[in-house]
Amino acid sequence: MRETGRMQTIVKRRDDAPDGFFEAEAAGLGWLAAAGGVRVVAVAGVSPGRIELERIAEARPTRDAAVAFGAALARTHAAGAAAFGAPPDGWHGPLYIGRREMPAAAESSWGAFYARDRVRPFVPIAVDAGNLTADEAALVERACAAIAAGAFDDEEPPARLHGDLWNGNVLWSADGVVLIDPAAHGGHPETDLAMLALFGCPFLEVILASYDEAAPLRDGWRERVPLHQLHPLAVHAAGHGRGYGVALAEAAGAVLGVLDTGRE
Repeated sequence: MRETGRMQTIVKRRDDAPDGFFEAEAAGLGWLAAAGGVRVVAVAGVSPGRIELERIAEARPTRDAAVAFGAALARTHAAGAAAFGAPPDGWHGPLYIGRREMPAAAESSWGAFYARDRVRPFVPIAVDAGNLTADEAALVERACAAIAAGAFDDEEPPARLHGDLWNGNVLWSADGVVLIDPAAHGGHPETDLAMLALFGCPFLEVILASYDEAAPLRDGWRERVPLHQLHPLAVHAAGHGRGYGVALAEAAGAVLGVLDTGRE
């Protein structure tokens, strides 16, 4: 830890970082900050294999901070993106989620983008790793085919997503929530909310209620949570164990169940 001016900072390094790895993180943070919604960690400097970030002094989560976070996240999403799958404005390099590269896109259809670029790329990796069986992969593909065909497309414009909004990337400070480590891109707002729910978050229902008050969620959003969790579950199934493969297949089954219920 060191001080840059009056700001204490931390440095993240990765000797084997691929081209644009930390630069993509910096671009995503800048894009999210420009939305004027949720506060994100400030970037003090970035170069190949290295990023220097504001140090956040963490504090106990509070209900008031959760209320503010939900409303602020709605403002971030509302800032929008150029297209579904679009990278941060002005960024033309690769995108990453964690250490895995993910495709950029310029789609007008959310479903086509989401199935092709956020779920399908990770399925064969999960199968090769032994974390997803062939039968489970076929189930995921059935769900992806329906998604790609537009079964869940709606009138939502591309939202400005954090993209990796799990609890570990939500820091609670004395001044409220600060977000770190984005996989920022244009997507559906429900995807960030579903990822926030995947691993749990303090005051989650308060956050969701505050978001809903600021930007009312579409009917049936809770039933669509498994749909929007396909992406993070596929990423985790690719490298974090068999349990995530099972969860991915269960989510795919739930997606198909929503469609079957809608046909009745």
